[in-house]
Amino acid sequence: MNSVTENPQADLAYQKAILKSVSRTFALTIPLLPPMIEKVVGNTYLLCRIVDTIEDAAELSPQTKRDLSTLFLDAVLEKSSVDSFVEPCLHALKNYSNHDELDLIAHTPTVLRILHTCSSHDQEAVSRCISIMSEGMSHFHGRQTVAGLKDLGEFEEYCYVVAGVVGELLTSVFRHYSPQFSKNIQGRESLAIAFGQALQMTNILKDSPEDCARGVSWKPANLSQVDLLRIAYQKLTDALTYILLIPKEELGMRRFCLLAFGLAVLTLTKIAAQGNLQQGKAKLSRYTVWCFYGFTKIAANSDLLIKIFFYLCASPLKRLDAKR
Repeated sequence: MNSVTENPQADLAYQKAILKSVSRTFALTIPLLPPMIEKVVGNTYLLCRIVDTIEDAAELSPQTKRDLSTLFLDAVLEKSSVDSFVEPCLHALKNYSNHDELDLIAHTPTVLRILHTCSSHDQEAVSRCISIMSEGMSHFHGRQTVAGLKDLGEFEEYCYVVAGVVGELLTSVFRHYSPQFSKNIQGRESLAIAFGQALQMTNILKDSPEDCARGVSWKPANLSQVDLLRIAYQKLTDALTYILLIPKEELGMRRFCLLAFGLAVLTLTKIAAQGNLQQGKAKLSRYTVWCFYGFTKIAANSDLLIKIFFYLCASPLKRLDAKR
């Protein structure tokens, strides 16, 4: 077992700093959460980012990715030492260009030390999330082709192991923190999966030109971009319901989810307006992101404002859905 550091504040300072380096968006959203939740969600994001880094390394073979994913999962689950993952991973990624992500991998011991300061409930939830994600991605490592995934079922399975399971993790943590949310979400837990899948579908559509350029597609081979926008709209509708189940007094939790949700809505609407998507064209401007960030301060405690935003800004997606 990794021992708890004698300087936990230094570890947390690293977590906050590296988060800003590896994700501009989540560096905005995660600090909105209450401190107790911020720590575990930030920690989970960094662990997920390590899994993503292995997946995104184009120079690695599918077998090498599977091997590294197994070593990482064993380290998270304390089945082996963290050094048994870090050293071979850094060696395999010696030509990898993203130095911030390499620094994160080098600091895997720091990230895991923080995890072990979380409650046993949160540790179990995080371990489940990382297990499903790591094993799921390993399953899909050998399916990276330019043709895309087999069908909608495989596409939704991929979106689940990459992001739907994160929706489940958030729900587990939120329920532990907020008894009222736990009551509200009872029997409607599937909305958490849809929330995560909606965000992942947005990323897949947004990044599809870059993925195509490196010979990869995560879109289902038998569905068009319009089909995927319709499906994403349906997931967003469920995600809206999920957000509205968070009690209004839990403003941090609401803003966290609303910001991620709103940026997905704006991105998908932009993709729908462009039609033939070109590399980098779906990315939102920094100005747009900050404007919506400001809007969440006003809208987070108003169900009406959240609904108005969705029905106005997602109307192009709704029109596509209505044409089926």
